[in-house]
This record gives sequence, structure tokens and C-alpha cells, in this order.
Amino acid sequence: MSDPKQKLTPSEISDAGLTGWHQVEETLTARFATKRFTTGLDFVNRIGASAEEADHHPDLTLTYPEVAVTLSSHDVGGITSRDIDLARIISEHAAKLGVTATPDHD
Repeated sequence: MSDPKQKLTPSEISDAGLTGWHQVEETLTARFATKRFTTGLDFVNRIGASAEEADHHPDLTLTYPEVAVTLSSHDVGGITSRDIDLARIISEHAAKLGVTATPDHD
């Protein structure tokens, strides 16, 4: 997974071991139960700062009581190591806030 411009295979994505993240077509998705809007807003702000630092930006939806995150490398039309790396950072932010990923509802 070293080339950040190389699309990953479903096996490589699965082998990354991302808890709470699901592949949906050419994206990685996760929903996080924040329980409080203010916690969700804090979570989104942390994600935003990390996305800016990585120059890789997810799609975010903040609602009461959850945050939905979708990652994809639009420049290559799929999931790359950049998405895996950012998913891990997002999961770390969630853990620090006591926020848990919810089961996929698709």
C-alpha cells in the first residue's frame, strides 16, 4: 500500500483491518454515534484539521446524533492508501472522544 495514487483491491482494503469502516463500491464509509451534537461538531472539526493536514478531504454529514464519513480518492476513482490512512486517523479521533462506529445500515 505504498503508492498513494494506486487503487487498492478489495483484499488489500479488507487486510487493512479498519474497524467500523465498510467498502461501498469505490468508497469507504463509516457512521459514528456521537450522541450529542456538540460532540459531533468537535469530531467534525478534528476530522477537518486532519484532512487539511493530509490534503485529502472526506465527505462528512453531521446530524444529531451521528457523523457519517465517506472516503474516496476521486483523482483515481477508488480507494487508495490515502483513504486507509485518513480512516485510521478518524478512528483515533473517535476513540479519543469516546465515539463509536455504528453498524452499517446500507
